[in-house]
Amino acid sequence: MTSTQHDIDYAQLSRQIKTWGLELGFQQVGICDTDLQAHEHRLNQWLQAGYHGHMDYMHKHGHKRSRPEELISGTLRVISVRMDYWPQQAAVADDVLEDPALAYISRYALGRDYHKLLRSRLKKLAQRIEQSIGSYAYRVFVDSAPVLEKALAEKSGLGWIGKHTNVIHDKAGSWFFLGELYTDIPLIVDTPAQNHCGSCQSCIDICPTQAIVAPYTLDARRCISYLTIELRGSIPVEFRPLLGNRIYGCDDCQIVCPWNRFAQPSDETDFSPRQQLDASTLIDLFKWDEQTFLQRTEGSAIRRIGYECWLRNIAVALGNSETTPAVIQALQEKINHDSELIREHSTWALQQHQGQRD
Repeated sequence: MTSTQHDIDYAQLSRQIKTWGLELGFQQVGICDTDLQAHEHRLNQWLQAGYHGHMDYMHKHGHKRSRPEELISGTLRVISVRMDYWPQQAAVADDVLEDPALAYISRYALGRDYHKLLRSRLKKLAQRIEQSIGSYAYRVFVDSAPVLEKALAEKSGLGWIGKHTNVIHDKAGSWFFLGELYTDIPLIVDTPAQNHCGSCQSCIDICPTQAIVAPYTLDARRCISYLTIELRGSIPVEFRPLLGNRIYGCDDCQIVCPWNRFAQPSDETDFSPRQQLDASTLIDLFKWDEQTFLQRTEGSAIRRIGYECWLRNIAVALGNSETTPAVIQALQEKINHDSELIREHSTWALQQHQGQRD
């Protein structure tokens, strides 16, 4: 802390930060301290159960994820922000899910990569604070470090962690991104959000793979988002038929959540669908070569899975689609692909259609 900060009205500054945040396009800004002991205990139990699967990064940083002051020395407060992302112009999610010829991509990934947008806005917020009080220590995070963002959001009053483990706001639903600004300024903290899930378990019931193994407990190894995005190897055969036409992520638990009747579509143009990915056919996407994939996913979060996993996911979805000559031909064109992963999943998909004809 600089010497000039001793004269700061922290209550006024805390209020001002929230105003600046709204001006920068965030829908809400909250502030909390760094005590996450209860969440650390739950994280340790989750890791010990092996629910993180191949996401080794979830435990390799020790306690830094649940102890902000160990990640960034001197951290006293965390400013959490949320930004709505539901794209206004996207095809109706349920309509896409119910059409086996179409590819379903999680709605958050239809536009530009949110990481850059949120990070840029958070840096502008940090700079406004600096202009007001002078130099201070801070770091901005958007999925870029070991940070318990959902726990911090809950503690900052941005919403509660629902039974599906996503953050829910009682007046805004759950279709929003989160970001954090770690700081050494002793700001006034907000009241943590209260849980309003009640007896509802719609998210648990709807999950295609039953990945929500208990209220507030997600076995990532069963989650379609994990299987299509995080997992780099072969998708377990037992889960393939359950993926349906979901080729990048899964929104089912949020679509069915009653609190999302209060969600508002985003007016951020960067979150608008690109390359018609909100309702493209599986066959059209399966025809992309690697150069086309790289060109059409430039600036998109989708690119992170790479071309090989992209085709792997689509092959599974084609295996779950209706048996047509076009589907059979598309899969046959990939059974001799250079990638063993693509050959394996394309062959499996063809076998599903062979079984339907027998």
